[in-house]
Amino acid sequence: MLVAAWLSIFSVGSYQAVSRYVVTAVVIQGRSMLPTLRDGEHYILNRLSYRYREPERHEVVVIRDPGHQDYAVKRIVAMPGDTLQLKDGAVFVNGQKQIEPYLAPGTTTACPLSSEIFVVLGKDQYFVLGDNRPLSEDSRTYGAIHRSQILGLIAP
Repeated sequence: MLVAAWLSIFSVGSYQAVSRYVVTAVVIQGRSMLPTLRDGEHYILNRLSYRYREPERHEVVVIRDPGHQDYAVKRIVAMPGDTLQLKDGAVFVNGQKQIEPYLAPGTTTACPLSSEIFVVLGKDQYFVLGDNRPLSEDSRTYGAIHRSQILGLIAP
């Protein structure tokens, strides 16, 4: 009986450690990442990957969403030190118009409060966007996010 109790405690502790620091199951809620990720689909959040390397442009990540104080799935479009400009419905990083094959055909990137956005990202800052630009609340609304807000990588 005592062995079973210790095994139960060890199992719960192991599960908690693995889900907090290694991998966690994620269920997509909402349509902000269409067509890449669909509402109700299940993915694995790799929390360990960014312990050994920094996030990279175009990766799909889970963040602590500053707009709603919960979690969100977004795509990194610009990284620390980059200049980002949103104008004429397109994304420009370091002066280069970005080719975004993950977007649905005809998708444009509008700026909600002005005709264009220009940002120079500082140390540990990332600019994230949803793939479904018309329905996504993202860095266009709440600004660049800090590296500490990125929880991990989702590989679609």
